[in-house]
Amino acid sequence: MDMERRRSPKASQSIFPFMSASSDNLTPALDAAFWEGRYQEGTARWDLGQPAPPFVSLLESADAPTPGKMLALGIGRGHDALLFAAHGFEVTGVDFAPSAIADTAEAANRRNLLINLLASDIFALPAAYTGQFDYVMEHTCFCAIDPVRRSEYVQVVRSLLRPGGEFIGLFWAHDRPGGPPYGSTPEEIRQLFAADFHVDSLEKATNSVPNRADAEYLARFPLRASASDA
Repeated sequence: MDMERRRSPKASQSIFPFMSASSDNLTPALDAAFWEGRYQEGTARWDLGQPAPPFVSLLESADAPTPGKMLALGIGRGHDALLFAAHGFEVTGVDFAPSAIADTAEAANRRNLLINLLASDIFALPAAYTGQFDYVMEHTCFCAIDPVRRSEYVQVVRSLLRPGGEFIGLFWAHDRPGGPPYGSTPEEIRQLFAADFHVDSLEKATNSVPNRADAEYLARFPLRASASDA
């Protein structure tokens, strides 16, 4: 059965350009124009051109999450968001690069998949989104934002989830200098999320793409009851 595709306004952000070694010490303005420029210049090298293999494996496993209402942060060209949509999730994808939203909409239309698209900064989401989602999903959004905003990012995730909700993330926890993408460690990720989420399930991915091998971690963090009641 054909699925209707719903598009949203104009967009403006995607998920992280890889900075060259020569620019490691620069601090780019991580605004909409910066990310859109990577699409326009053909330097969106974060784009795998396919869903992340660890997400594919997760959704094909016996432990796959039950389909529900999902907010996908910083979707880029939508490969991962559309993967979840194809598995029965009701997905809302957020990005603020116009090309990211346009390319995702085109891919959804081509595949007859339903996805809601919102052009927005993830730190300025509509108040109506608060507590509306069973899942928040991310892949390479965390490593694209300024590290000083990571605690704020966790609060965004928490605010979006319903009681009993779950964060599903694929973190690229590399140790390269500079950024974006900015590095992190599994320990830092657990520390940031631990107050509001159960952080026991953070496993090194075994089937990452080659240039991220041994540096990706799949997180499944259920929201703590105390956090959802706060």
